[in-house]
Amino acid sequence: MFVDEVILDIKAGDGGDGCMAFRREKYVEMGGPFGGNGGKGSDIIFEADEGLNTLLDLRLRKHIKGKKGVNGEGKGKHGKNSEDVIVKVPVGTVVTDEESGFIVADLTKHQEQAIIAKGGRGGRGNIALATRSNPAPAYAENGEPGEERRVKVELKLLADVGLVGMPSVGKSTFISKVSASRPKIAAYHFTTLRPNLGVAMTKDHRSFVIADLPGLIEGASKGEGLGDRFLRHIERTRVLAHIIDMSGFEGRDPYEDYVTINHELEAFNPKIMEKPQIIIANKMDMPEAHEHLEAFKKKVTDVEIYEMSGITGEGIDPILLRLADLLDTIKKQPLYEPEKFESHVLYQFKEEKPFTITHEGNTWIIRGEKIEKLLRMTRFTSDEAAVRFANKLRRMGVDDELRRLGAQEGDTVQILDFEFEYQE
Repeated sequence: MFVDEVILDIKAGDGGDGCMAFRREKYVEMGGPFGGNGGKGSDIIFEADEGLNTLLDLRLRKHIKGKKGVNGEGKGKHGKNSEDVIVKVPVGTVVTDEESGFIVADLTKHQEQAIIAKGGRGGRGNIALATRSNPAPAYAENGEPGEERRVKVELKLLADVGLVGMPSVGKSTFISKVSASRPKIAAYHFTTLRPNLGVAMTKDHRSFVIADLPGLIEGASKGEGLGDRFLRHIERTRVLAHIIDMSGFEGRDPYEDYVTINHELEAFNPKIMEKPQIIIANKMDMPEAHEHLEAFKKKVTDVEIYEMSGITGEGIDPILLRLADLLDTIKKQPLYEPEKFESHVLYQFKEEKPFTITHEGNTWIIRGEKIEKLLRMTRFTSDEAAVRFANKLRRMGVDDELRRLGAQEGDTVQILDFEFEYQE
């Protein structure tokens, strides 16, 4: 089974919890804090593997979860970092964040890696939390939560030349003649149910990769037929070879087929039409093919046309040489513009509040990634830890904002599933 798109829920490993401990040794007065830090949670890393050609394994998994870092221990022992989770994917895999729509990774080389979700940092033990004003803190941090996201994983084949055209025009026959690929060939529509890759070589020993893509039909860009599943694979190709059945089989008009396919390509992605394109007039051994070709040439004057018979193989060598010549003049370009990729803010000129407050019923609800992470990393096992958490909220401006919104003494304040009582 060929699978080229899956949706995955990714959860990197949480950081290990820090330890709260004190030295209790004979002859050691005022031993002080002795708890170590937690270890880092595992990252989720995708690695391109040229030995894979489908996303079937990921379709069966659906959820990928990293391991939590090891908790810190007493005697200053730090917890061990968890081993990263390596997920093998085919070369040509694109990972997109479902929420933001930004590209997380575009893996185009063998063994190229990308961190899809980062593991959480380990929580600090009370050794690391000691300060001059509080040399023996009676609290420690929980581990930082690992990054969690839903991603779309797409396979976009890496090929130099993409074969496009209506069903049963001879694309599979062509690739079987010029390469070692052996696609299923039959005289009915949609024989090809998955893309096929083949390596073609010219007489002067230049080689390139050709992708035989399943037949398109009118409306493919909107989901008709099979084309919408495989149009994405055309995006990476550098040259298009448009194969057209010149025999007029089933009463089809070669020119109408040509216009229909180009319309579907442009509707899917206008940039596809900017790629160099040649026309391969196939089945020239059939009756009336030359007559149809003459009529076709009168309507299409701006694209090179090469004649071929897929059955006899006549005309294939000049086509391969022309494709190789075109590829020699075209540099490989990245599939996506830089602004499509995830970016990290290097400078922030206007600081925004890291939280929002809404009044729902009798409860003030505080939301915000930074403040929720602070709550998860706070271990409320002592009054000291609770006071430290409250002080951090105050420095972040939560108290001032609640007061401005009209919160009264004794009102309920909620962060995630935790509820607190508001006090002036």
